[in-house]
Amino acid sequence: MADGFANLPSLKGQVSAEEWQVRVDLAALYRLVALHGWDDLIYTHISARIPGPEHHFLINPYGMLFEEITASSLVKIDLEGNILQETPYFINPAGFTIHSAIHAARDDAHFVMHLHSDDGVAVAAQSDGLLPLSQHALIVLPRLAYHDYEGIALNLDERERLVADIGDKELMLLRNHGTLSVGATAANCWIGMYYLERACTMQVKALAGGRDRVLLAPEASQAEVKNQVMRGIGGGLAWPGCLRKLDRELPGYDA
Repeated sequence: MADGFANLPSLKGQVSAEEWQVRVDLAALYRLVALHGWDDLIYTHISARIPGPEHHFLINPYGMLFEEITASSLVKIDLEGNILQETPYFINPAGFTIHSAIHAARDDAHFVMHLHSDDGVAVAAQSDGLLPLSQHALIVLPRLAYHDYEGIALNLDERERLVADIGDKELMLLRNHGTLSVGATAANCWIGMYYLERACTMQVKALAGGRDRVLLAPEASQAEVKNQVMRGIGGGLAWPGCLRKLDRELPGYDA
């Protein structure tokens, strides 16, 4: 990696064990997004709250590709966007706007992921939003909120509207913009985004031949799936396997 990325000193042992684990989990999320092809060069963001009363959180160093990010390269900031560690990097202010709003408003928002994937943006640009076309969509819909597009997220006033729109939901379609997932753990944040992104891809494929003959799931089935997934969708079960896949195909996130 160029520009000294490979020469960053490890922070393991230099930060608390709790912070280090959050760093490793967050770096894994960045690498998983890259592995699935959902990254957008150096843009979009995933953040994580560090345990403790200070409301400090970690976000990506602006300029590194998601496949390059490591636990030690993540940048610690406060809710005002001030960098709290010695680092050669800075952060994307748009990422700070979106993520600080949700971290500040939601005690359960330990991890927040925002993407600009092709299919996620495609569905976010459709007036009907996510349709009940697939089992994946039925799992997502009870957890899904919407936020209207207001431009590149540089206006701090947008934070209030973003928080109001997401409410207590874990997933959001940002109209004309992308997808968002909130989780109490990295595993839950990941599995929520995985289902949302897969549901969007299935919808794009289903609508490729037109809307007229697309089959919507029956309302009774939608209600049944909603009841079936009230206790969650198994993020903790899938997470260890995702990490093993990273270790095989894109190792180094835990450095």
